[in-house]
Amino acid sequence: MAATYHAAMTLPAPHPDRTCLVTGASSGIGKEIARQLASRGLGVTLVARSEDKLRSLADELGSTYGIRAEFVVADLTDEAARAAIATELDSRGLVVNVLVNNAGFSTTGPVHRSDPERELAMVRTDVEAVVHLCSLFVPGMTERRSGAVLNVASTAAFQPLPGQAGYGACKAFVLSYSHALRGELRSQGVTVTALCPGPVDTGFAAAAGLSEEEFAGSVPSFMLVSAKDVAAAGVAGMDANKAVVIPGVGNKVTAAAGWLSPRSLLVPMVAKYHPALGR
Repeated sequence: MAATYHAAMTLPAPHPDRTCLVTGASSGIGKEIARQLASRGLGVTLVARSEDKLRSLADELGSTYGIRAEFVVADLTDEAARAAIATELDSRGLVVNVLVNNAGFSTTGPVHRSDPERELAMVRTDVEAVVHLCSLFVPGMTERRSGAVLNVASTAAFQPLPGQAGYGACKAFVLSYSHALRGELRSQGVTVTALCPGPVDTGFAAAAGLSEEEFAGSVPSFMLVSAKDVAAAGVAGMDANKAVVIPGVGNKVTAAAGWLSPRSLLVPMVAKYHPALGR
């Protein structure tokens, strides 16, 4: 079933040699963002480390929506692998006109008991990859005066996060970087949106080292938003040229509270109740 292009959308129009690059596309929010883009008739290039999952999703999107669906297997912690994405797409005759920096993960626990290699891998994925890919693909967008960037941050960006100190700092960087990049590009025909989801039950918490019980006990059910709904909000926000998108009313409230609360009160409270610090 071919998708129908919505002429009113502000995202770049579908074109045979244009693609939407989505990192972390093998599961969770990234997978759903790729589906959202494909449903709008836009070609997609999926990036992650799992070839089998990427191939399966590319086949699904191509057959369901009648779009050109590509994939590139890459470890985003590796600078050479990130640079190779651009080289590979160029060899395929593809131009990136939508960039979705979604790949990311979190560590948990106090810094004094952290694994240095894991901490640095998180920074390389959550921060370094965002900067590198924007530096690779935004120049072409500005030359064409057409393009869109969606950087996936988190509600963790709005306050320090004891128990996930590195992750909170990484996402604060992504939010600040996105605001600044948006300011630079506002007259260049390129939009920048930061997507800041709250808790999403995608296996993210388990990968960060939290058990199902710890995750459920630390997150009120009203704050949970599905990956599908987060993706829909993110793509709609990018389409509407919004600066920041926070899916879910509860998450909007907690983000605002985290941003406005005095650190002298907020940080000790978070440290007291974070499940990764109560062990």
